[in-house]
Amino acid sequence: MPHTRCRASLRTSVLITTLLFAGTGMLPVQAAQASAAHASQAQKQLAKLAAAFHAARCKFDPLLFATANGDSRYNDQIGLAISPAVRAAQFTQYRQMQKQLMTVRRDQLGEPDQLTYDLLSYELNNAMQLESFPEHLLPLNQFDNVPSTLANYADGTGSQPLGTVAQYQAYLGRLKQLPAWIDQAIANMKQGIRAGVVQPKAITVAMLPQFQNLRAATPETSVYYSPVTRMPAQFSAADKQKLAAAYLNTVDTKIAPALTRLVDFLQNEYLPASRASTGWSALPNGAAWYAARIKDSTNLPLTPDAVHALGLKEVARIQQQLTALGPKLGYDGPEKQLPQWMAGQQKFKIFTTDEQVLDAYRTLYATVQAKLPTYFSLIPKGKMELHLEPELTRATASDHYTPPAADGSHPGVFWPVVNDPKQYSRVDMVSLFLHEGVPGHHLHGALLKELDLPDFRKFSTENPNSAAYTEGWALYSETLGRELGLYDDPVAYYGHLNAELLRAARLVVDTGMHAKGWSREQAIAYLAETLGWSEARAKNQIERYMVWPAQALSYKIGSLKILELRARAQAALGDRFSYQKFHQVVIGDGTLPLPILEARVDKWIAASK
Repeated sequence: MPHTRCRASLRTSVLITTLLFAGTGMLPVQAAQASAAHASQAQKQLAKLAAAFHAARCKFDPLLFATANGDSRYNDQIGLAISPAVRAAQFTQYRQMQKQLMTVRRDQLGEPDQLTYDLLSYELNNAMQLESFPEHLLPLNQFDNVPSTLANYADGTGSQPLGTVAQYQAYLGRLKQLPAWIDQAIANMKQGIRAGVVQPKAITVAMLPQFQNLRAATPETSVYYSPVTRMPAQFSAADKQKLAAAYLNTVDTKIAPALTRLVDFLQNEYLPASRASTGWSALPNGAAWYAARIKDSTNLPLTPDAVHALGLKEVARIQQQLTALGPKLGYDGPEKQLPQWMAGQQKFKIFTTDEQVLDAYRTLYATVQAKLPTYFSLIPKGKMELHLEPELTRATASDHYTPPAADGSHPGVFWPVVNDPKQYSRVDMVSLFLHEGVPGHHLHGALLKELDLPDFRKFSTENPNSAAYTEGWALYSETLGRELGLYDDPVAYYGHLNAELLRAARLVVDTGMHAKGWSREQAIAYLAETLGWSEARAKNQIERYMVWPAQALSYKIGSLKILELRARAQAALGDRFSYQKFHQVVIGDGTLPLPILEARVDKWIAASK
């Protein structure tokens, strides 16, 4: 039974409501029903538009926006996002969606739907910012290309599982579409040659061996045919025979000739036409293009000069911390030679087999999982597996993570790159696991699949414009090694600082190459000297930044923003600050652009006060 004061407040509220609607001809109950009807209509409009947006993106580029994000519904499609006609139609559709979204009454939505509204508006606006730049004229590079992606999917352990007849048919559907994609890529690159939009010569040299290696002496030895050699025993004899024949015909009569056309074109036409320059600024309208890429990757209107200066500042700060750590590692030499000394220490290379490396990561996984509840109240049910990077892309790949499928058809996977287990150092393992595994990409990526969110939000881990959040969160997760007690080991702490130094150095070399005229060789030398890396290792990374401009900026920019927000919350809340609650705000609503994340953290701080 309510207090007297509550009963008085209730009477006052009813009186005010009655007076408000006296001139409308509606009773308060009718007004409330009308308001609810409007809210329901706005909610339905938004839900329909959000679903249409996700479907449009998936049909446009199913590999990036669906399969890579754990949405298996489009696993039989490649899409032709690089086609000029398809690209134009997609941007036309986005403009129509922007107009439709403006008709939805945001003020009639509840708070969760208002966030969806804001995120949909952000995604549409962000996509349109790149419309004027001819990204489709650069369809291939050594780091990310459709033929190699499909080849990696052939073993069925990655984002595209191969365990049922339907899944085999879906993958076959993609193989049948690959020749048309290759021919479109060749047409685009020919147009790129005419327009002066081509890859640097070093990039063409780096990617040529991949496509040469994709060709096989016989159809039966092709990587694209290899699923046939691993068909599950439970498949019927008729299914096995039918699938084997279809795969053989597709590889022999369609894919093999298309790969030959591609390799011949790259060798005879594209390589001679490839540019001697390094950065994006050498391309037509390149400075504006790179600025748009920075905005896309970081979510913030940062200038290349500001990012470059921040990078130099962060490099100097981290180097000071490394200097203080040196004596604890047994090092007493020149300050800047610590990375080189650490790289040469054989005592940290403790493995002899690939399986030993994987076992060490599995032990680390168990340790982190046991400590996680102290700092996280939101922990996904989905587990993570560890698989070595496939041999095809091992030479050029970086360690990475692929999220679980929403339908449970495959788990999240951390893919360490192990070229030679005897040369694999334990120094970087803790920091790398916290980033790519738990609580980094897996906690975020697996949790997304378990939250009740619209599809375009649920399947967002691999979207390029989400990098500041996804990679920022993963780099922030590396810093939690302190709280988890994992950096009490000075070797592991060195690994963290050295990994953080890489992310700071990326700000320097990325802006150096794409905005300040640095050559590839200059960037390789800076990275090798700063991190104590071999030239080959530095070359691998620099060539990644050459073809993926500004993406490497997202890690440090995003991490610094999350650390800034945590410090703000700790200062404002004092003893009331909770790691669990802070992390719930940061990851509990899924992937968020940095400005929206900041607004939500500020709102939580104000409410907590």
